Amino acid sequence: MERAVAQQFMSSLRHCKLCPRHCGVNRLQGQSGYCRSGAGLHIASITLHKGEEPVLSGRDGMCNVFFSHCNLQCIYCQNYQISRNIQREPGQTWSMERVTEEIIGLLERGIKRLGFVSPSHMVPQMTAMVENLWLQGWKPIIVYNSNGYDQVHTLRQLEGIVDIYLPDYKYADATLAGKFSGAQDYPQVAAAALREMYRQMGPLVHLDDDGLALRGMIVRHLVLPGQVQNSLAVLRFLAGELSPKLTLSLMAQYWPTPAVAAHPQLGRRLFAEEYAAVIQEWEELGCTEGFVQELESAEYYWPDFSRKEPFEDTPPC
Repeated sequence: MERAVAQQFMSSLRHCKLCPRHCGVNRLQGQSGYCRSGAGLHIASITLHKGEEPVLSGRDGMCNVFFSHCNLQCIYCQNYQISRNIQREPGQTWSMERVTEEIIGLLERGIKRLGFVSPSHMVPQMTAMVENLWLQGWKPIIVYNSNGYDQVHTLRQLEGIVDIYLPDYKYADATLAGKFSGAQDYPQVAAAALREMYRQMGPLVHLDDDGLALRGMIVRHLVLPGQVQNSLAVLRFLAGELSPKLTLSLMAQYWPTPAVAAHPQLGRRLFAEEYAAVIQEWEELGCTEGFVQELESAEYYWPDFSRKEPFEDTPPC
């Protein structure tokens, strides 16, 4: 990475339009927009995580950096402890020295993949962290794990920095996107973002000799209770507009958080027949690459970000 790239990203915080919210605030002077984040390293957790897709986690897991806050506010978010913008950033603002020390401590254990979770509003900080690691001789495989609500212009500047894109494609239904995540424009915005990621990576995930990902794109979709038609439309877009060879990750781990426990649609877990209908559509579309979670995954995928190791007692998905 050229130093100018990281510097350019940091300067963009003076009039922040990193993500599709286009707030235009000066985060370098303490102003905050939709994400209520400044220019510091607002990080909720740096942890070893074994719950990602097998080609990312492998046997030993990967290092994940969980940023605080988010540019979406999904009312059902399982990471609600750290993603809610109405609260102050969980924990504290980290120093670059401490961040680098924590990451290198995991890389020294043989971990080769470094993931950034919810990075859309924190791309300048992310690129600065990557640059600092590179300057110290560390070049882990960089995984960009986003909600899909990304700005195409920002993604273009990440070409050559990100090795693996791991976006969500949550909604093909604008009404649902507005009601559940506060972003009615999500379907078209995320579609454009995924097209850009696809342009950079193509349909195939390139693997090393151990079957672990080196480069590529994996698209996640969480099936929501009562929203099978949305999921079918998502799959049709991915197979029809991108490629049926694209690697997909269908997720059944939805569980109602306290915020939606009484919600008329989201207050229950996924029914087996709902998930089966989505899997059937996936197969009928000719999609052969990817991962399907067990329905029972909802019983144990409960991260707790009040602990130093949020996934300490969580079995792999």
